[in-house]
Amino acid sequence: MDLKLLLISTLSLIICYSHAQQEGSDCIKANAKSCGECIQVGEKCGWCTDPDFLKQGEPTSARCDELESLKKKGCNHTNIENPRGSLTVNKDKPVTNRKDKTTKVKPEDITQIRPQKLTLNLRSGEAQSFDLKFKRAEDYPIDLYYLMDLSYSMKDDLENVKNLGTNLMREMKKITSDFRIGFGSFVEKTVMPYISTTRAKLLNPCTGDQNCTSPFSYKNVLKLTSNGQEFNKLVGQQQISGNLDSPEGGFDAIMQVAVCGEHIGWRKVTRLLVFSTDAGFHFAGDGKLGGIVLPNDGKCHLENDMYTMSHYYDYPSIAHLVQKLSDNNIQTIFAVTNDFQAVYKELKNLIPKSAVGTLSSNSSNVINLIIDAYNSLSSEVILENSKLPEGVSMTYQSHCKNGLIGEGEDGRKCSNISIGDEVSFQISVKANKCPVRGKTETIKIKPQGFTEEVELVLNFICECDCHDKGVPNSKLCNNGNGTFECGACRCNDGRIGRVCECSTDEVNSDDLDANCRRDNGTDICSNNGDCICGACECKKRDNPEERYSGEFCECDNFNCDRSNNKLCGGHGKCDCRVCVCDANYTGSACDCSLDTTTCLASNKQICNGRGTCECGTCKCTDPKFQGPTCEICPTCPSVCTQHKECVQCRAFGTGEKKDKCDTECSDFTLIKVSDQDKLPQPVQSFPLVHCKERDANDCWFYYTYAINNNTEKEVHVVEKLECPAGPDIIPIVAGVVAGIVLIGLALLLIWKLLMIIHDRREFAKFEKEKMNAKWDTGENPIYKSAVTTVVNPKYEGK
Repeated sequence: MDLKLLLISTLSLIICYSHAQQEGSDCIKANAKSCGECIQVGEKCGWCTDPDFLKQGEPTSARCDELESLKKKGCNHTNIENPRGSLTVNKDKPVTNRKDKTTKVKPEDITQIRPQKLTLNLRSGEAQSFDLKFKRAEDYPIDLYYLMDLSYSMKDDLENVKNLGTNLMREMKKITSDFRIGFGSFVEKTVMPYISTTRAKLLNPCTGDQNCTSPFSYKNVLKLTSNGQEFNKLVGQQQISGNLDSPEGGFDAIMQVAVCGEHIGWRKVTRLLVFSTDAGFHFAGDGKLGGIVLPNDGKCHLENDMYTMSHYYDYPSIAHLVQKLSDNNIQTIFAVTNDFQAVYKELKNLIPKSAVGTLSSNSSNVINLIIDAYNSLSSEVILENSKLPEGVSMTYQSHCKNGLIGEGEDGRKCSNISIGDEVSFQISVKANKCPVRGKTETIKIKPQGFTEEVELVLNFICECDCHDKGVPNSKLCNNGNGTFECGACRCNDGRIGRVCECSTDEVNSDDLDANCRRDNGTDICSNNGDCICGACECKKRDNPEERYSGEFCECDNFNCDRSNNKLCGGHGKCDCRVCVCDANYTGSACDCSLDTTTCLASNKQICNGRGTCECGTCKCTDPKFQGPTCEICPTCPSVCTQHKECVQCRAFGTGEKKDKCDTECSDFTLIKVSDQDKLPQPVQSFPLVHCKERDANDCWFYYTYAINNNTEKEVHVVEKLECPAGPDIIPIVAGVVAGIVLIGLALLLIWKLLMIIHDRREFAKFEKEKMNAKWDTGENPIYKSAVTTVVNPKYEGK
């Protein structure tokens, strides 16, 4: 009876432990040896500190499980260690609301983003979220530095920029009462082949009688100032210079403007850099043409406001410029001519918080361009953060105007923000593991182009509270061979085991090692673990998702075959170095799809009946055919042309194959129909082609070609040829004669009509002249009548 009860109890224990393993699989599989290791597995894992919690034979790692599972196994909730993360707001200064613009406010006292500092206590797997609010402050100070290309092609532009200071100052006063402006110019590196190094050209690089200044790389003409008249005065004293090649050295100048903050006079306000040119740019690598190979060091090299190392350092790269502009919160406006719009728009896509405007040929529209670009840049807020510590991730969700919500990368941005508008961002920070030694880390979040930032202090929860209450050299740990903490033993150096019962010196003993060798082999624990007290304890990987397993650590879940750089092709799980594929996939790397829909041709046949479908791809068996579904045959004649001769000889007894029709044309069934309407029509079950061909007598015949059930070929042909009728000579001759007669009559009628018109015009002219004639009514004395009248005196009228 006692033996039966013992068996039943043992069986119940095994069933309960197996059930617990299934419920808390992620926590238990981590094989945590201490409370600190347990809570780093995930936010759902807890550690039971009850010393009597473990049953006989259970490992220490069984103390680590999901909370509900621990309670079901009998651990009281007061004995469960489950520390949670927290968030503390250390500095939350309200955003600035300026109602009185006449009151001067220091730039550092203006606040647009809140809160300004937070402390986050992070537990692995548990995210801490907080809201970040941004509000565009009214009358926010602006520093604008105008960087101009002074090569010869910009001569007329310089004339218009000479009055830019006061004009721009007047317009910007409508936006902010605190505005400062500065000026700098650039040409090119002062080495060949960028400029001519002859003595005359160094003094005056321009041709003819033009008076130009010596070439230079970059010159800071005017530090940022609120005096517009001083700007006009100094710019008016500038002279054009010149160089040889078309691209300019503007990148050298931008780098110096970004990193030489003291020389430029940047304040912690909105910083705008206006880059004005009518040409392209040199970038990293182009310096080799002049024998300059040292990469740009990204440091300030201004002496007497002149860049002195252009001959020593190469041009900066675009990525280097992006970094320095971002680090110094500078927003760039590229004011370029229309010819180079495409180039600088591509550059804009690489530089955050930048804009491109079309500069007129003489820079007359530069003020409107600057104001439009500033409005565009300032109406968009994009958050960015400093480099995150290893194992820490951050997600953003934006809540913009009109209820717009952004996720992913769009969660960092809000657009169309006007002065006084407030937007918010929900930010979540999560630690996936504890960093080395769990030290405190600091990261910063800021809006691109703004100097304000939010500081996040990250503390990592890597140990339980009970860790500090441990008892060193406890008798419970094999008479002082370990520290008893959190209900379990943490062994001293040189000791291992559940209660530190084994010495590490015993690991190499032959008796214990024999139990850790698979099939009496030579490798202990398959070289993937340590033999501890006669049992294999598998090594841990840096990636917590990757694990060794098995009695001899012979299995793992990361050494299976890969496809497309994905384990098991992303279509299965790795189980003891063998891929267990999902449904519809096979192969050693689960990269072979059993789905044949990708192999269906347009006729709904697999590979068009000319190949086999292997792993979702057609393998054409007929070498003439190719393509994804074996439908393309570049060298094949069309179906109609291919069967024309055989159809002609069998249906009409004509054609080139009429003498060998029985031997070469017997592979299909011929069916004659009376007219074209009786020809079969295409259906999805089999392919069918309609053909129209012409014989040697120019007669047309119609037929269809079809393959039924992939093997039987059928040809339906119209039994009557459609031959062209011969011409009717009599109507043609009659028509020609009638046409000639009609054309002749038409010509006569036209001639007659023209003559009538002509005669009538002449008669009308005659009548007009007749009416205008004036006749003398007197009798002409020399006129003699042609008739003589004789009177017969004897005639009495009878």
